[in-house]
Amino acid sequence: METFLAIASKRDERRYADRPVAEEHVLRILDAGRLSGSSQNKQLWSFVVVSDTALSEAVYAPLNVATAGLVVAIVGSAGAFDVGRCSQNMMLAAWDLGVASCPNGVRDPERAAEICGGEVKMILTFGYPQRELHVEARSPEEWSARANRRPLDDLLIR
Repeated sequence: METFLAIASKRDERRYADRPVAEEHVLRILDAGRLSGSSQNKQLWSFVVVSDTALSEAVYAPLNVATAGLVVAIVGSAGAFDVGRCSQNMMLAAWDLGVASCPNGVRDPERAAEICGGEVKMILTFGYPQRELHVEARSPEEWSARANRRPLDDLLIR
């Protein structure tokens, strides 16, 4: 998939098909996180693939975590900027593979840390979409026009 098409068409998805994410897709998604840039290249994170459904109790949208085909917690002392870069890399790599994703807010950090073995900076859910999405049926410009986003002119200061 062309990069801008992936960016323009990517939407957070919370409805996943009832099947696990293929192992080769899991490894590609995790490797995209590994390849992310980080401050001074310190890479102060670990990726925890979580199968404990109790983690769903620690987030704001429990059903999203409970029904995902893959749940990844980014754990460690990385700063928010680095975690954001890492998360976006994983979500865009997943989208290129036809795997939808969504970041999840942590409601109970202590419980999440107990389950994941360290301070949880981000919980990402992944899964194949319930309905087939024909991404390449639209151009990046068409996806952009359909996005519920402020117009670029409203954001641009010159």
